[in-house]
Amino acid sequence: MPRVGVLALQGDVTEHASMLVEVGADVVFVRSVEQLEDLEGLVLPGGESTAIAHLLTTSGLREALAKRLVDGLNVFGTCAGLILLSSQIIDGRSDQWSFGALPLSVRRNGYGRQIASFETSVEVRGLGAVPGVFIRAPKIETWSSEIEVLAQHDHGDGEHPVLVRFGPVWGCSFHPELTPDLRVHRLFVDSL
Repeated sequence: MPRVGVLALQGDVTEHASMLVEVGADVVFVRSVEQLEDLEGLVLPGGESTAIAHLLTTSGLREALAKRLVDGLNVFGTCAGLILLSSQIIDGRSDQWSFGALPLSVRRNGYGRQIASFETSVEVRGLGAVPGVFIRAPKIETWSSEIEVLAQHDHGDGEHPVLVRFGPVWGCSFHPELTPDLRVHRLFVDSL
């Protein structure tokens, strides 16, 4: 049973934990540096990216997580988690930082503000159609050719990746944890 953490500072923590338990992971709620140890994977949940970034810094987790990322920890970031893993944040706050673990740029609220939230079917390579819940979702604007694009979505302005992988680091624009479909979480856990 793989030991998978969920960063438990803010956001969709319990939703991700429930999905991970359903697909057979031993879940750890990560709130301290010590809880990062002995993890095979970590989920950075959706929520508010600047709030999560602030809490990572004040909790002392920022530096420890940065080191684990360099060491090759398997990480899956959804929505705000994707923003935190990106190399560049377009339209972010002037003091906003990211780990730079995914060679791509994201635009915060790239699919619209809260009122423009939507659900749509997303074709994931190897899985077929999965439900995609986009809530103030980041849009991947540019990405390295080294990025493995697992799913794309056209919201009227051309195809943009919405589920990507770069080695052990995964990023997702939508919220798979807000649906009953376990396949995206299973795909991540099966890769550990």
